[in-house]
Amino acid sequence: MNAIANIDRIERLETEMRAFPQISIPVTHHFAPGVYAREVTIPAGSLVTGKIHKRAHLNIISKGEITVLTDDGLKRIKAPCTLLSAPGTKRVGLAHTDTVWTTIHGTYETDLGKIEAEFIAQSRDDYLEFRAALLLAAKE
Repeated sequence: MNAIANIDRIERLETEMRAFPQISIPVTHHFAPGVYAREVTIPAGSLVTGKIHKRAHLNIISKGEITVLTDDGLKRIKAPCTLLSAPGTKRVGLAHTDTVWTTIHGTYETDLGKIEAEFIAQSRDDYLEFRAALLLAAKE
């Protein structure tokens, strides 16, 4: 399964998930020179979806156990684990235990709005437009 097909499947799932009570997942932001890390703690039993990432990035699962939909299908991941996510990745996961998941991006930016604009696509179509612009720029 490719990333775009996963996005479509996960967005359909998100539509169904909105019919159920939502939980709040606090985010902790970490900054170091040239590095931004976004850390969340996902409560056990939670089904969560992530955002569409425009660029490759690292993920570190430092605590817990979670089943995640990947391009290769469902995978049960136990901490500690470090994953590389390709551009266009959007994830869905079911936390079996409280799980700490940190997403890491290379940037000197510290403004969260600017970071989100640089690294996150707001929709499948937004990601496809971003990818097309990169391909066009590469041809020039």
